[in-house]
Amino acid sequence: MAGYLTTHVLDTARGCPAAGLRIALYAVSGNSHRKIAEAVTNADGRTDAPILPEGKFAAGIYELVFFAGDYLRATGQAGAEPLFLDQVPIRFGMADPAAHYHVPLLLSPFGYSTYRGS
Repeated sequence: MAGYLTTHVLDTARGCPAAGLRIALYAVSGNSHRKIAEAVTNADGRTDAPILPEGKFAAGIYELVFFAGDYLRATGQAGAEPLFLDQVPIRFGMADPAAHYHVPLLLSPFGYSTYRGS
């Protein structure tokens, strides 16, 4: 089985999935970033398909950028400008070419966390 990458976003302030949140995926090499995918979360806070599917997966350094500010504004949670959290970048490595990597984001207007999920 070939590797692939999935993600999802949970709105911990409201206690629900973060629907409609835009996410971009970049391949990182040194100081260079190359966008390789973009998706929007569905009603379950997940992308409809792996953000990096089998066949496109390669070991390396990646960065997911979650456009949290747009989501927080749309849900009435933004507060004063500039927002404390606007774009949330998460840089991570994927070494196993046959593994499923899952990088979720737990989001609120003033904090976030992530982990390697399953």
